[in-house]
Amino acid sequence: MVKDISVTLAGICLKNPVIPASGTFGLGYEMAEVFALDRLGAIALKGTTLEPRFGNPTPRIAECTGGLLNAVGLQNPGIDALVGDVAPKLRSLCSTPLIANISGFSVDEFGICCEKADACAAIDIVEVNVSCPNVHKGGMAFGTDPAAAAEVTRRARKATRKPLFIKLSPNVTDITAIARACEDEGADGLTLINTLLGMRIDIRRRKPVLANRTGGFSGPAVFPVAIRCVNQVAKACRIPIIGCGGVSSAEDLIEMMMAGATAVQVGSANLRDPLACPAIIDALPAVMEQLGIEKLQDIIGIV
Repeated sequence: MVKDISVTLAGICLKNPVIPASGTFGLGYEMAEVFALDRLGAIALKGTTLEPRFGNPTPRIAECTGGLLNAVGLQNPGIDALVGDVAPKLRSLCSTPLIANISGFSVDEFGICCEKADACAAIDIVEVNVSCPNVHKGGMAFGTDPAAAAEVTRRARKATRKPLFIKLSPNVTDITAIARACEDEGADGLTLINTLLGMRIDIRRRKPVLANRTGGFSGPAVFPVAIRCVNQVAKACRIPIIGCGGVSSAEDLIEMMMAGATAVQVGSANLRDPLACPAIIDALPAVMEQLGIEKLQDIIGIV
């Protein structure tokens, strides 16, 4: 039972479409002690800003029915550490394509970080995050308005010759308008969706569970929303999509690809089980056999 599970993403061949999502895989190289990183299709690195960030105060994680809330707040060592240490160290451990996930609090900051990522030989794809709901300035604000998302995309496009993906928020009225704005400004692809904005209250303490009050909701409960967004954007745009949001099985991955995704990021499932990604990869051929699929590339956007 030999199945072709490879895909081509913005001109880069991935041995399979499984990518651990940014923020759910540590700095990446820690996981080399758990399994061979070359088994993955690609690796999305920790969300990175211009300066190091400690992140939001604790508590900043809360389990919920069907998923979890997080308000980590982009804790990261900064772009110079990413390009000077993290990415090269990870590249020394595997040949898997690496995706730099870039966040910023101004258009110029996005541009500077993208320039530094562009100059790093270890990085293959630049993913610009205009959709983080867990910071008090910037972040999602750029991804909720087509004009603002277009401005960031335009600046990032000038800063890098590498494949450029823009990560979009579901916390909008019309995600297709924002997707088209990014495509028009030169994005090579789109990643969607980021987390849904959510909140929980401790009814005994009569206070929000998270110190940040609100956080990003992820996990299996958001999967139908992600499928809808991916399908809508796939029909509205011509550039490839990395789909994410609640994926936890090979069946989920195939559904996401049928909706229009070329590759798929796995997020919260990694926090429950560090072996979630290789388990999905291992399960793919049998599920493809059951469904009569010979090549994964053939099912992209068939619905």
